Amino acid sequence: MIYEKVREARFLRRPNRFIAYAELDGAETVCHVKNTGRCRELLLPGATVYLQKASNPARKTAWDLIAVQKGRRLINMDAAAPNAVFAEWLRSGGAGFVPERIQPECVHGDSRFDFYLEHRGRRIFAEVKGVTLEEEGAVCFPDAPTERGVKHLRGLSRCIEEGFEAWAVFVIQMRGVRYFEPNRLTHPAFADALREAAEAGVRLLALDCEVTPDTIQIAEEVPIRLS
Repeated sequence: MIYEKVREARFLRRPNRFIAYAELDGAETVCHVKNTGRCRELLLPGATVYLQKASNPARKTAWDLIAVQKGRRLINMDAAAPNAVFAEWLRSGGAGFVPERIQPECVHGDSRFDFYLEHRGRRIFAEVKGVTLEEEGAVCFPDAPTERGVKHLRGLSRCIEEGFEAWAVFVIQMRGVRYFEPNRLTHPAFADALREAAEAGVRLLALDCEVTPDTIQIAEEVPIRLS
């Protein structure tokens, strides 16, 4: 996945989930934050951030905040990126095969899953979550309680009962992490649901990404620790 017209800036403040202010070329600039998560450990005053010029010149905010530097690690913050790079990964054979059918946004039961895949008789529902929360090389999800996430995991378990395959995919929007785990401290119910999904036969995947200021691409699978 490639971003065009990217510029380096300095983060100033974030008054709400959608808007942030950054210093670009010595001037204060308003930008849209492409991630509505808390990201409190990332968006710190003075942090180096990367902004993409909006393609629509009539938009109220001329820039999108897409990445932030945390120490030596560059972290992509674009909430749309995980699905996009996962689709690229599938088409490149990253899963060990190239699906004959890749259908985004597929409703099954009472859930809308990110992808439905078919390959040689295999029928797979996949739900993708982006991961940006990192501490000392360990990454976790979620960074805030997510009842929607719990519902998705339970829905994936029902897919298994109905004879489908089901994947819960965590796209880690950074490189060089040690392992992924559910964030039990923030949302115990999600951690429980993830373990129950794994026990039901849902395939768990955690994939880190090679990130530059203007690109992101899935790199390799990382270990998962279930708490």
